[in-house]
Amino acid sequence: MSGVAGSENGAAAGRASPSDRDRRRSDRILLTIPIIVEGLGPDGKEFSETTRTLVINRQGARIQLSHRVSPGTLLRIKLVSANRQAEFRVIGPTRPLSYQGGEWGVECVDKAVNLWGIGFPPSPEKEAQASALLECRDCHSVNLTRLTLMENEVLTESGLLTKECKRCGRLTSWGYTEQSVGVPVPGQEAEPSINEVVDSQAVGANRRAHRRVALKLPVRLRSFYGTEELAQTENVSKGGLCFISDKTYQIGEVLLVI
Repeated sequence: MSGVAGSENGAAAGRASPSDRDRRRSDRILLTIPIIVEGLGPDGKEFSETTRTLVINRQGARIQLSHRVSPGTLLRIKLVSANRQAEFRVIGPTRPLSYQGGEWGVECVDKAVNLWGIGFPPSPEKEAQASALLECRDCHSVNLTRLTLMENEVLTESGLLTKECKRCGRLTSWGYTEQSVGVPVPGQEAEPSINEVVDSQAVGANRRAHRRVALKLPVRLRSFYGTEELAQTENVSKGGLCFISDKTYQIGEVLLVI
């Protein structure tokens, strides 16, 4: 049985889920660290800017920049207070750009480097990682793509990611797919998707106020009675989400989703 929860009706239900999908890839910290960023702008000119981090995690950060940069380019980030530096790849903007600059998500190229000098909890052997059904905006190929913490944040904020497309043979823009994709196992009939099961309840009527996107995210669920569990979304929309769970919930039950 699938689960659906959202602000539109507050309903929730559950079904079985793998128990090892129970942690985020990396803890995020709201921390301002003075840094020096060096790199190339879209015009090919070198720049050096003293700025700061806004959020950091084990793999990267969200930083403030007055200079424009392009997704996929490399930046060298140096700590102002210490003799440490590392190369970071630009993932994309995390806020709309303005004439004053913008906020950008970056990830460290060398995952073994701990530029911030902060100890994060060790990663579990099987990390709970977000994944989304994305579509290349050039060739329209659709892939289920695993996302890092920063990629997921950029995708959520801007709706687009710059990633390598094997069919196009170059970096292209990827966004949530609007295609209806379903591939049955050879020799078996395709089982109805969660979309089909839920939509079958609204024959001849469009009860969806918001478009849904296929996005798998680890979430924490808290019931009215205070019990908690870790689950995973199947798809999300502005007004709600559909999740898989190892518990059973009643229609109309209120859940706090963290």
